[in-house]
Amino acid sequence: MNEFVEIKPGRRAFLVGLSATTLLALPGCATLPGFGFTDGIRRLLTLSSERAFARLTADGGFWDDQVAQIGLANLLGTRGNVLSSILTSSLFKSRLKDAFADVAIEGAYRAAPVVADAVRVIGIENAVALVRGGPTAATGFLRNELSGQLVEVMVPEIGDALRVAQDPLVAQALSALTGVNVAQVANTFGTRVNDVIWTEIGREEALIRENPRSTNDPLIIGVFGTGL
Repeated sequence: MNEFVEIKPGRRAFLVGLSATTLLALPGCATLPGFGFTDGIRRLLTLSSERAFARLTADGGFWDDQVAQIGLANLLGTRGNVLSSILTSSLFKSRLKDAFADVAIEGAYRAAPVVADAVRVIGIENAVALVRGGPTAATGFLRNELSGQLVEVMVPEIGDALRVAQDPLVAQALSALTGVNVAQVANTFGTRVNDVIWTEIGREEALIRENPRSTNDPLIIGVFGTGL
C-alpha cells in the first residue's frame, strides 16, 4: 500500500503478514468456479480486516479514527482533583493522547493475527445467510465466534505498556492517581480497543458490500455483486 512508505520495519512486516492471509484464505484461487459462498465470506472478512488493521496501525490512524472517543479521564478516574490538576497542561494532554494511541496500536498488532487465523479456519454453517445478511453480518458472526479472545491477547501488553510508560508526563499521571489499578485500566482499555477493532472491520465490510466491484476481486464480485 503506497500510503505506508514511511512505516517502521515492524509495521511493514505486520502489513506484509496480513497480506499473506489473502493467499491462505483462498487456496487454489486460480479456479474461481470451484468457490462458493463460504469462500466469499472468508474473502470478505480477510479483506475487511486487512483494511481495518492497516488503517488503525498507520501513524495517527488509530487515534484519529477511534481512540479519541474512549475518554481517558473516564478510563483513569478522577481521584478527586488529581487528574484535573495534571491535565491542565495542553502539552501533557497531547502527550497522554499520543501515548495511549501507541498502546492501542500495539494492541491491534497483537489482535490482527488472531483475526486472520480465525477467518482462515472458522466453520461457517450458513454462508448463504451471511451473504444475504446486513452490512456487517459477517463481522458480527466472526466476533461472536471469537468472543473475548482479542481482549485476552491484548490486555497483557497494554498492561505492560501502562506500567512502563516511557513519557515522564504519562508516568506522572499514572503514579499520581493513587489507588488506580493498572491491571483494571488495561482490561478496560483493552475492551474498548476491542470494540474499536470490530467497529472498523464492520465498517470495511459494509463498504465492500456496498460496492463489491471496487475491490477488483473476482470472488467478492461474484458472490456479493449478484444482488442476492
